[in-house]
Amino acid sequence: MDYRHELKYMVTAEDMALLEGRIRGLVPLDAHAGEAGMYQIRSLYFDDYHNSCYLENEIGTDPREKFRIRIYNGDSGRISLELKRKEHGMTQKLSCLLEEEQCRTLMEGRLLPVNGNDPPVLKKLNLLMRTRLLRPKVIVEYDRVPFADKLGNTRITLDRNMASSDEIGRFLEPKLRRRPIMAAGRHILEVKYDEFLPDYIYRNLQLSKLRQTAFSKYYLCRRYALKENL
Repeated sequence: MDYRHELKYMVTAEDMALLEGRIRGLVPLDAHAGEAGMYQIRSLYFDDYHNSCYLENEIGTDPREKFRIRIYNGDSGRISLELKRKEHGMTQKLSCLLEEEQCRTLMEGRLLPVNGNDPPVLKKLNLLMRTRLLRPKVIVEYDRVPFADKLGNTRITLDRNMASSDEIGRFLEPKLRRRPIMAAGRHILEVKYDEFLPDYIYRNLQLSKLRQTAFSKYYLCRRYALKENL
């Protein structure tokens, strides 16, 4: 997959509602949103012994990358391993499917057997778990309203109710205890596109209060856990 632009903004609940009203008249919902018009995302993020992924995000290291395991709507029937790489303000995401047994092994921080037929993403995670001691660190969960436009391969996502959990062993369970991360009434807007952002979308995303952020959801969720352990 080629690199894509990815812009992130922290927005108020009022601005999120205004933007959602504008976008709904311009861009169709992603087909995966279903009848509810949204889905829940749960991700299990990895980091090494020195918390390098966290620190690289904090200081803006370029390039940088991180691994996560992701499920949707609490469904363990489809589990994906993703490698997200950020370079020169652009992002690239590579992924592969995991079997539930593989996922549970990784959740426990245990190494998978070396298999030459594994997808490259899984091979790299396996290697870094051996050489850099990558281990699962935190669960990030939120609700997403996704819009997708073929022009520019544009995706606009409205992410609400972001929370974290340290109960890594319960990653595949329907429910787990969570800790809200954002201040009340604060949410995340993300805009992703290939070579260009269509002008009619750009114009309708303009709000004077929008504040772009470079911090990832992983960073925001880990920040509280690390501070509590200091």
